[in-house]
Amino acid sequence: MSLDRATAPDPYDVLPPVPSFTVTSTDMTDGQPLDELYVHTSVGGKNLSPQLSWSGFPPETRGFVVTCFDPDAPTGSGFWHWVLVNLPVSVTSLERGVDPLPEGAFCVRSDYGDRAYGGSAPPPGDRPHRYVFAVHAIDVDRLEVTPDASPAYVGFNLAFHTLARATIRPTFQVRG
Repeated sequence: MSLDRATAPDPYDVLPPVPSFTVTSTDMTDGQPLDELYVHTSVGGKNLSPQLSWSGFPPETRGFVVTCFDPDAPTGSGFWHWVLVNLPVSVTSLERGVDPLPEGAFCVRSDYGDRAYGGSAPPPGDRPHRYVFAVHAIDVDRLEVTPDASPAYVGFNLAFHTLARATIRPTFQVRG
């Protein structure tokens, strides 16, 4: 099997532009490899979600959605690692391995099939993958989706409710 392919676009480069705000993490750095704490157990990691904090979002923000997407997965459609929906506007940070989730928030199934964070696990020997962690400031208290929604359906709803977005893009590679 060959993993030779073109580089996928960053998903937010092909969607309508929105203003940005700031997201930071004590656990990861933009453009730098993820620590094994945040990597899936299938490749020797601990599968913990990283700490995130955000600020500078628009004053009319009424809630947040946090996502993690790998555009480099050899699937033709990328790979959703985390879709955390309906965080209250009062929540502006998540601790490492967040559990329990803030009241009213829930995860839809990742592409692993779990309603939880699923860490990085690119194919061994593949190039470094980008993991796009995004915090979406939304103009409603809650997206009208259920825990059975697909990540794509959540993304479709975000297209109509995102006021601004903050991103951080660490990488990860499993040596072959």
